[in-house]
Amino acid sequence: MSVVQDFVPLKNDVLLRAARGEKTEFVPVWVMRQAGRYLPEFREVRQHHDFFQICRTPELACEITLQPIRRFNLDAAIIFSDILVIPQALGMEVTMAPGEGPVFTKPLEKPADVKTVLNHDVDVKTELKYVYDAITLTRRQLDGKVPLLGFVGAPWTLMAYMIEGKGSKTQSQAKKWLYQHPIQSHELLELLTKVIVNHLVEQVKAGAQMVQVFDTSAGYLPQQMFDQFSKPYLLKIATQVKETLKSLDIEPVPMVVFAKDAHYSLEDLGKSRDFYDIVSLDWTMDPKKSRQRVGDGITLQGNLDPCALYSDADTIDYLVENMVTEFGTRSYIANLGHGIYPDVKPEAMNTFVNAVHKHSRALNRNAK
Repeated sequence: MSVVQDFVPLKNDVLLRAARGEKTEFVPVWVMRQAGRYLPEFREVRQHHDFFQICRTPELACEITLQPIRRFNLDAAIIFSDILVIPQALGMEVTMAPGEGPVFTKPLEKPADVKTVLNHDVDVKTELKYVYDAITLTRRQLDGKVPLLGFVGAPWTLMAYMIEGKGSKTQSQAKKWLYQHPIQSHELLELLTKVIVNHLVEQVKAGAQMVQVFDTSAGYLPQQMFDQFSKPYLLKIATQVKETLKSLDIEPVPMVVFAKDAHYSLEDLGKSRDFYDIVSLDWTMDPKKSRQRVGDGITLQGNLDPCALYSDADTIDYLVENMVTEFGTRSYIANLGHGIYPDVKPEAMNTFVNAVHKHSRALNRNAK
């Protein structure tokens, strides 16, 4: 078996127990983009290294991943990487433009490009080896302190980037493909799904203990199109990753799905642990209503408004208390409803993390 087996036991496994729906002493917490621009130590590293150079250098990716773990009492680390390493592995060039974000040098312009531009026989073990090396190195450097998460972008979200060429407020060019070229769109989504499954399996083999699928462009689709062009692939990813790991005699890890703004998808994505174990909610979703919609068998994750971290410490503490009370302390992982913003003060992050632990412990004590 190629999975690394010499890792030390976890000292803090609360996140994984919450993911499985087990009772925990407190609610675990981590934050999307927790290793990022809001940290001065991250900005210091970025002064000397290109963004994707950091992703491709295991030692640098490891260092960035560990930075928030050193600062805050977080219950998980998430490997520093990017969802766009998959288009890069498929042969597309992506750069990180200052003040603009990721930009594709040559986006997909026409359906024929799916066959002529992309490498359909990509071997992720080779092309994305740097990600797996970073995961293994980071897992060792964590020394069992907290679990390490891996992640990918969902097929539709990656497709949108590959066609738009950068972030978009409408995704109109990508959606045009869905309306005008549905067959070729499915061909692209199938290719992306295959690569995503392989990438997630390799992350787990390298040492990732939980993985998240980010479908951050899901909400641009009306439900009918989501059901046609996103949901089937999200479910296929979960099924195939778990089946592949079992075939390799590797215990499947908890899987998270985050379909931002696609409120209509909650029941379908959260209907069974045969697919995803955890459903992550954006900040617009009501915790109690969401719990009713998915039932008690699924763990929920989320969902404080990222802008709430601009508040003073007392307000953050109050908002967190309300959030944890609404979700309850069972089958729940605290997080933001999207990634932390780059101009948030690290002190606000610290207040958020500590408030989750404090208020969830108090709720558990009062429930006895």
